[in-house]
Amino acid sequence: MKETMASAFSHAVAALSIGAFFYRPQVPKRVWVAGVVCSVLPDLDVIGFRFGIRYGDFWGHRGFTHSLVFAALLASVVAVALFRFGASGLGRFALFGYLLLATASHGVLDAMTNGGLGVAFFSPFDNRRYFLPWRPVRVSPIAVTRFFTPRGLAILQSELLWIWLPSILLASLVWMLRRKNQPDVAMPNE
Repeated sequence: MKETMASAFSHAVAALSIGAFFYRPQVPKRVWVAGVVCSVLPDLDVIGFRFGIRYGDFWGHRGFTHSLVFAALLASVVAVALFRFGASGLGRFALFGYLLLATASHGVLDAMTNGGLGVAFFSPFDNRRYFLPWRPVRVSPIAVTRFFTPRGLAILQSELLWIWLPSILLASLVWMLRRKNQPDVAMPNE
């Protein structure tokens, strides 16, 4: 099975959209980069295909690395690293929350695709694979060379509609609500 995920581009867009909820001017860009990396990292499990790991195995694609436990573990490690090097700009819980949601969003988006075997959200406790009841996103090829084809363009159009547009709208809504709730700054008289 070569076609089993939403594209890395869309995972990154979702992570940045989630970041809108946590945005503060003092937060360094590396926090947002870490969120993007966390949102894409679960797909490293495709390396297992080269070592004979089957798609439906524990370490197979959309297995443990797409689970909520993995999301919590990765978010913990990255949050500790960012805090250790003083690069947070957020409280510990907020930083962990952002990284957790960015990582977990990967499985959610994959569970919205129309292909693959589903996502092992509850691994290692339950390795059954799940899809969301609503699956409008066309599944993206894993191989980059297959993504840049006419079929890849159709997939990108699907992702623009079902992932990018809602992500942009969500981030815009958060931004507008923040601006509305900020106190007006009086301009000094000249």
